[in-house]
Amino acid sequence: MPAAHLVIISNREALSWVVTQQRMAFPTGRAKAAHAIAEGDEVLLYSTRGCFANPTRDLGRIFGHATVAAPVRTLPEPVRFGERAFTEGCTLTVHGLTAFREGLVLRDHVHRLEVFPDPKSWSVRLRRASLPLPPADADMLRNELGPWLKPYAEVVDDYRWPAVRR
Repeated sequence: MPAAHLVIISNREALSWVVTQQRMAFPTGRAKAAHAIAEGDEVLLYSTRGCFANPTRDLGRIFGHATVAAPVRTLPEPVRFGERAFTEGCTLTVHGLTAFREGLVLRDHVHRLEVFPDPKSWSVRLRRASLPLPPADADMLRNELGPWLKPYAEVVDDYRWPAVRR
């Protein structure tokens, strides 16, 4: 049975690249965790509060649902966002996205999630590139996210960030 992962994106250029290219990249220091993600696994895409450089205005949201389309591998050339290099990557098939900067606010659900044993310090567990989700958590989040999702082709252009670089 495929596993489920919350993929955590904390940069708007990276978010645009992930969504529009249907690819995911992981930093060097997270290579071991990245290789735990397998082809066929489910991915819930999450943008952090700081993703759009305004954490007082924005909330951390789950905004997309995808499947890993190819295994994580070392990239021939790292992808860079700002000063960070991402050396591992995989392709995704994005099934649905919320409207841009909308989605399921994760903090409203942490008290119901097994992956966050201490709801008071839940955000500490998001300081990584991905977080494996227990099956019951994945089911609950997928069900809560469902009403927010729109077909990929309908909203993908809204995710194109003008300053996106390779």
